[in-house]
Amino acid sequence: MVEGIHFCALTKGFVSASDSECLMFSQDYFLLNALFNDESKSDINVKITCTKEKEKQIIVNNSEIKPFSRHIGRVPCITFSPQEIVIVNGAPAERRRFIDNALSQTDRRYLDDLLAYRRVLQQRNAMLAQLYEQHRSYNDMLSLWTEQLAKLASSIVHARLKFAALFLYHFKELYSQLSVDENPAILYRCSLGSISADTTQEELYSLYIAKFKEVEKQEILRTQTILGPHRDDLVFLLNDKEIKKYASQGQMRTFLICLKLSQHRFFSEILGEKPLCLLDDVFSELDSRRTADILSILETCGQTIITSTEIKEQSNIHALSIETLKTNSPK
Repeated sequence: MVEGIHFCALTKGFVSASDSECLMFSQDYFLLNALFNDESKSDINVKITCTKEKEKQIIVNNSEIKPFSRHIGRVPCITFSPQEIVIVNGAPAERRRFIDNALSQTDRRYLDDLLAYRRVLQQRNAMLAQLYEQHRSYNDMLSLWTEQLAKLASSIVHARLKFAALFLYHFKELYSQLSVDENPAILYRCSLGSISADTTQEELYSLYIAKFKEVEKQEILRTQTILGPHRDDLVFLLNDKEIKKYASQGQMRTFLICLKLSQHRFFSEILGEKPLCLLDDVFSELDSRRTADILSILETCGQTIITSTEIKEQSNIHALSIETLKTNSPK
C-alpha cells in the first residue's frame, strides 16, 4: 500500500526501485488508481499504468502528464524508511537527493533548473572529453556551456542556502522534543569554498565563472566538471562533531526521523498545506519514551500512514492488519 501511494505521489517506487522491478513476478503490468484530497477538498485522481514493454503512463484528473516532472509537488509527500539512514551516514549524493526532493516538491523553478543543470552538465562533460582527445585547452562552445552551467548552478545553490537556513530553524525546534543535551547543526558545504547564507545569486554566478576559469585545464585533463551543486554536500553535526563519524546508531536514527519531521514542517510552511506522511517501520529500535515523543509530534502532521510489526496503543491511531494471502498454484 505504501509503495502504491508513493508511486502515485512521486511517480516512482518507495525504495527507489526501477519501474520494471515494481512489477509482481510473472505479471506483465501494474495499474494504480488513487484519489487524493488537498486542503481545499479538491479531488486529485492519479492513474498510473506500467508494462514491461512500454514506458509508464500517468494520468491526473483525466489528463496525461508529460514530462512526469510536472506531477512532482501536486501531491506533496514525505517518507521514512530504515534504508534512508544513508542520508545521515552515506555518501554526499544521498544528502543532495534529500535536499533536491524537498525543494523540487515546493519550488517548480528549482526542479526545472535542476533538470536543465543535469542536461547542461552532461553536454559540458562531453565537450571536456572532446577537448582532451583533441589535446586542446579552449573552445568557444565550452565557454557557452560554462556560462549556462554557472547560471543554473547559482540559482540552485542560492535556493539550497535559503532552504538550509529555514530548515535548520524547524529542525532544532523538533530535535529538542526528541533529545536533550545535544546541539544539532546543518551546514551547506559548497564546492566553491566558504560562502555565507546571505550570498546573492549574482555573487554566486560571478564566483562560479571565476572558479571555472581557474580549474579549466584540470577539468579537461579529468574530462569532468569538478565543481557545482552536483559536488556539494550537507554536513550534519551533533555537539560540533560530524554525526556520521562519531554518532551512535540511535543518534543517527533520531537525526533521520527529525530530518523527515522537519521536512513536513517546511512543506507545510511553504505550501500552506500538510503533506502526506508515509512512514515505514519508524518505531523499530526506539525506546518507549522516544516513540511517545514521535507520536505526539505526528498528531499535528495530518494524514500519516505507518507500517509497523506492532500495534501502538494510541487513541488517534486506526490500526489495519494486513496479512499476506497464500494461494495454491494450479496443478
